[in-house]
Amino acid sequence: MNSASPPLVKICGLNDAEAVDAAVEAGADYLGFIIFPQSPRHVSPKQAGALARRKGQALSVAVLADPDETLLDEAGRHMRPDIIQLHGGESPMRCLDARHYTETGTVWKALGVSTANDLEPVAGYARHVDGYVFDASPPGNACRPGGHGIAWDYTLLRGCDPGKPWLLAGGLNVSTVSTAIMQSGAEGVDVVSGVEMAPGVKSIDKIRAFITAAKSAFRERARPTS
Repeated sequence: MNSASPPLVKICGLNDAEAVDAAVEAGADYLGFIIFPQSPRHVSPKQAGALARRKGQALSVAVLADPDETLLDEAGRHMRPDIIQLHGGESPMRCLDARHYTETGTVWKALGVSTANDLEPVAGYARHVDGYVFDASPPGNACRPGGHGIAWDYTLLRGCDPGKPWLLAGGLNVSTVSTAIMQSGAEGVDVVSGVEMAPGVKSIDKIRAFITAAKSAFRERARPTS
């Protein structure tokens, strides 16, 4: 993900070969594999590695939350991710350290947003990460930091310029993604539960429809107005 890249789509929480293949064939740019036992989409580093080898031209993303050195090492060895996405309370320096476990030296930081104040920490990460994922803040009783399918005020990101590329997440599905792109000004989108039949069970049809809808919305937004 870089400032010159086209609008991009990430399908996250992939945990079976059929869904991975469908995402690749439909034109997903990023494939996210969640290595976090509390998530219904959890895969082990070895499972993530086997699935990531089916990535084709897409880039693989290991999604971790407050990983220790052992887990980072296992993810790096077994999956060899192109990118690590840190979705917990990691410090800027911790994000910088995670670069060593990726194939490209690329790390993204996910941040939960419910008010404009939640964007204040962004500046502190600017020299330590390569991109951001802005997601809905998790419910107070949540046992995991993301993947709740919660829609939020995407207009909080309108005009957002964190100095690095970013993806929009939270409450996205085939019906909401176009409006969310227009409201937020997002450079890319990241979907988890919005392409599922049940928690952790991806729908092939929804994956295909979401990618089509998202890329169509990006094209429509880029079209010159008369």
